[in-house]
Amino acid sequence: MAKVEEVSTAPARSGADDADRLVKDTGAPVPEPRFRTPFVIEFYRSAVGKKWVMAVTGVIGMGFVFAHMIGNLHVFEGPGQINHYGEWLRELLDPPFPRTFTLWMLRVTLIGAIALHLHAAYALTRMNQKARPVKYQADRDYVAATFAARTMRWTGVIVLLFLLFHLADFTWGSANPGFERGDVYRNVVASFEQWPVSAIYIVANIALGVHLYHGAWSLFQSVGLNNPRFNPWRRWFATAFAVITTIGFISVPIAVLAGVVE
Repeated sequence: MAKVEEVSTAPARSGADDADRLVKDTGAPVPEPRFRTPFVIEFYRSAVGKKWVMAVTGVIGMGFVFAHMIGNLHVFEGPGQINHYGEWLRELLDPPFPRTFTLWMLRVTLIGAIALHLHAAYALTRMNQKARPVKYQADRDYVAATFAARTMRWTGVIVLLFLLFHLADFTWGSANPGFERGDVYRNVVASFEQWPVSAIYIVANIALGVHLYHGAWSLFQSVGLNNPRFNPWRRWFATAFAVITTIGFISVPIAVLAGVVE
């Protein structure tokens, strides 16, 4: 007589029941599916990713600084030209975009780049401190490290504080006694006629030049473009960029103090 197989009437076991049974059988828990972090975030968590962010945001900052320096030189052409330049910035890509829209998008991009630049710099510093919890027991040998490299952190702080003062002086007007919205020429002269303000601008822009020199030099290395054959060109580029930018910026307060621009 043929044997009749018994058919189980118990409900099908779920995946959780199978996992529980596996734990009971082997004693090893089954790992739950983990959410996969986007590649961009994972890349940024690494030291290489942070260096890339430093380089890219540095290029954005350098582009803004150079364009701003060129725009400032319109002050030597008189009030009509520099004020027209200021109005042109507000009407950039109008139409199709509303007035000042493009200017604000540029500002938001710059603010985002500065925030990422600061965070990446801080995170890299913390990673270096954790990698070397004990400080050097002997005096450091600074033959290979330039003055710009050793003071990078401090020049960055000076530039950041100066940026806040610069906004209060020429954008918000709270630090400028002769501020008139839309009259760029008048605002420049009213500010730089005060020698302490001109001194602040000159010192801050020299610090900016030192910061730019090391940034322009190291950004190629940060993205892996480092070859001894190209190092002379890198140094020439960094030096030229920093010197031209610094001279362009400090020429304006010096010209106002000397009476060339009045």
